[in-house]
Amino acid sequence: MKAMVLNKICNLGENKEPLELVNLPKPVPGEREILVRVSVCGVCHTELDEIEGRTPPPRFPVVLGHQVVGRVEKCGSKAGKFKIGDRVGIAWIYSACGNCKFCLEGNENLCEYFKATGRDANGGYAEYLTVLEDFAFIIPDIFTDSEAAPLLCAGAIGYRSLRLTDIEDGQNLGLTGFGASGHLVIKMARHRYPNSKVFVFARSEQERKFAKELGAVWAGDTEDESPEKLDCVIDTTPVWKPIVEALKNLKSGGRLVINAIRKEEIDKEYLLKLDYPTHLWREKEIKSVANVARRDVGEFLKLAAEIAIKPEVQEFSLEEANKALLELKERKIRGAKVLRL
Repeated sequence: MKAMVLNKICNLGENKEPLELVNLPKPVPGEREILVRVSVCGVCHTELDEIEGRTPPPRFPVVLGHQVVGRVEKCGSKAGKFKIGDRVGIAWIYSACGNCKFCLEGNENLCEYFKATGRDANGGYAEYLTVLEDFAFIIPDIFTDSEAAPLLCAGAIGYRSLRLTDIEDGQNLGLTGFGASGHLVIKMARHRYPNSKVFVFARSEQERKFAKELGAVWAGDTEDESPEKLDCVIDTTPVWKPIVEALKNLKSGGRLVINAIRKEEIDKEYLLKLDYPTHLWREKEIKSVANVARRDVGEFLKLAAEIAIKPEVQEFSLEEANKALLELKERKIRGAKVLRL
């Protein structure tokens, strides 16, 4: 099968083609696994974190990609959840132990033995992959393959982030960064909290314009002060500056939720601008988001189908994976990017 593989950690600024097109053996499903023929796979910033070593794969070569949509082609001898031809999605959560406190609570995302698709196991930048049947999801008919792919990560992690804000209808929500996840969060928020105002902070004028098109009452630059104080802010950026700037816009008792697997080192010195009375005092909170649980993916897919959340997507061929990743690195973003096989 065709696959784009990562052979080593590298700097995308120096190596603009980190992935290599190769032929790999077609995988064989285990007893409780399914074999999925991939139709599309979303491109996520977490792939940049893997390539550049911020969340390195445990072994090489590895096939990246964790927003996978495809059809079940074969079932293992003890797999009975799906039938041949079913359209399924595979998210960042590839597996967990199933026995620890977190797994039993439905928070497998915090499991010590959490494994990630496209990092700890081969992912969707390939024609086929295998996964345990309990970690695959039926894709609602309302979505095309390309529309469904970003829902599995950008949407699901956005859903978890919004849930962790503890926002109530009528409270002000801020979004700092407006890429694949942000543009889905605003759609969720406007549906679930119709009386809440959404304020967006983004570096580019194009992203700010896009945010207003989707219903933001205000959109400004990362350093701008919002016209109203915010009850909560979700940060979806890979850097540190937006965190510091977001904290100054929070109300007393407000919460900042950081939606990122890793942060880059490029502007870490910006944390030295933290001023305790301005940014942290008055019982402000900072909470991180760690991965996603199956609950997040399943609940979000249902919600997205109910309210017809349709992400904006840009399609690339599998062979153009390096181009898509480089554009993501260079912040050439409107909506989400997907690879079509």
